[in-house]
Amino acid sequence: MKTSDLTKRQLAVLKFIRTFVQSEGRSPTLAEIAKGVGSSAVSTIHKHVQHLMDKGFLVRSHGKGNNLVVSSSVEEAAHASRSRPDGRPEGALAVRIFPFCGDVAAGSPILPESRALPIEVPNSIHRQRDELFVLRVRGDSMIDDAILDGDLVVLQRKGEYRNGDRVVALIEKEEVTLKELRRDAKGVWLIPHNPELQPRCYPPQNIDIQGVLVGVMRSC
Repeated sequence: MKTSDLTKRQLAVLKFIRTFVQSEGRSPTLAEIAKGVGSSAVSTIHKHVQHLMDKGFLVRSHGKGNNLVVSSSVEEAAHASRSRPDGRPEGALAVRIFPFCGDVAAGSPILPESRALPIEVPNSIHRQRDELFVLRVRGDSMIDDAILDGDLVVLQRKGEYRNGDRVVALIEKEEVTLKELRRDAKGVWLIPHNPELQPRCYPPQNIDIQGVLVGVMRSC
């Protein structure tokens, strides 16, 4: 894994994110990245960001609300890739099979599909985790998290979920949606990451968290 393998624009995106995080203490939005590297196409920036994630140059820092940060293990991964002819560390499992459970809305919630199909998840995302499943995003309410309509999101079922987690929530046992989770005295907030949309608050008994986001895959 070497930065020399990146295109000039991908390297510019990577350098901008690194500098922005260091100066602002948070990851930039896609619009901020586009402006920072002199691009007018947010969708193109999303593809560059996804490529950098796929290659391990960027990761989601779950302790900081799933913000994108530059991977601290880039050089370690480069060293490990030399240990096998196929580029994988010894003993690493490149892909595993997890259930694909249909669509989840990132905008207007829709009913999930009931039948699960097998889908491969790369090691860079599953990292030997269990209880994972995959959904396809429909909608654009998480665009500032670099999650666009048609992306595949990988989620993990957990016993506890923290404020700031990006989660799939079942609303009133009928609808599912992907949002940021916040709890306070008023109830459970599901917060979109799109400046055109507003957060919504629900009674705790009306919300069932299905899983927390652990990774995003580019949809084919």
